[in-house]
Amino acid sequence: MLLGDLLARFDDDSLATEAILSLGDLSLLTALRARADADGLALGTLAANAVDRYTEEASDEEWMTLMGALARSEDPGLTCLRRALLYVTRD
Repeated sequence: MLLGDLLARFDDDSLATEAILSLGDLSLLTALRARADADGLALGTLAANAVDRYTEEASDEEWMTLMGALARSEDPGLTCLRRALLYVTRD
């Protein structure tokens, strides 16, 4: 699935949760929910903001890592989403 298509559906919290669950990382979902609650945001809004932040702040090294991961990925949109979500939970 294209990342833009996925993010466009994130105004529905259940779809955002489903997409994040499809990444297979429950600890990531837990961290994101805690972050969303602390920031007073819906999970989907936090995830969309995470992608924006990732595109603006990620280092050149991180982009190279992402490119390598995308080359091996069956679903590039979810791969990019995962990297962006992990990026914002590192704070």
